[in-house]
Amino acid sequence: MLVNMIMVAILLGFIFTFKMPSPVQSFSIPQSNQKLKIKGVVGRTPTILNPPKNCPTDVEMLTAEMLRDLPSYANRIIQLSRHRGTTSDYTSLYIIIAGRPEFAPLSLGPGKYNPTDSAADLKPPQQVFFTTLERQYRDGKVAELENYHWLFLTYTKEGWQLAMIYSQFGSYPATTPPTAPQESSNGIIGQAIRIWLRDCRAGNIKPLAN
Repeated sequence: MLVNMIMVAILLGFIFTFKMPSPVQSFSIPQSNQKLKIKGVVGRTPTILNPPKNCPTDVEMLTAEMLRDLPSYANRIIQLSRHRGTTSDYTSLYIIIAGRPEFAPLSLGPGKYNPTDSAADLKPPQQVFFTTLERQYRDGKVAELENYHWLFLTYTKEGWQLAMIYSQFGSYPATTPPTAPQESSNGIIGQAIRIWLRDCRAGNIKPLAN
């Protein structure tokens, strides 16, 4: 009998001294710690130094920003052509400045711009006239050129698009009349405008300072 009472006492003592594991609880961070965690390495929120900007819908504002950047865009294309070993006259060019914009449209006449069926509901293209001053290196000599450009821009649901561009090429100072207008959408300036408009639609263009 005594032995049985001792065994019962030992068994009860074992039960009360043994700690059952606590149920699994959801882990939550206090509000103050959450803030610290967000500022820490694990939950860092990226800081956007240059947030995207909307491409201007106003053609004059658009042109002002485009002409500011056009020399650097065009010179990048020229430099890329040099790296590729392209042999053409424009690989010896350097675009100095673009400016003197005008917006009064000219009559398109018999050779007017005819949009495709898919673009038939679009507004007539905006006409922009501007000038570029360029420098050409050839045979150890330097010549400066003043070229005149007639740009057509269309505004679509995606934003501004280049429709076409015509260019006249002349010397600076002008000693002879410039050439007749030539379609130049695939030339240096045409390519530069197309790439710039793509970047503008993507919100990657720095706006003009106020």
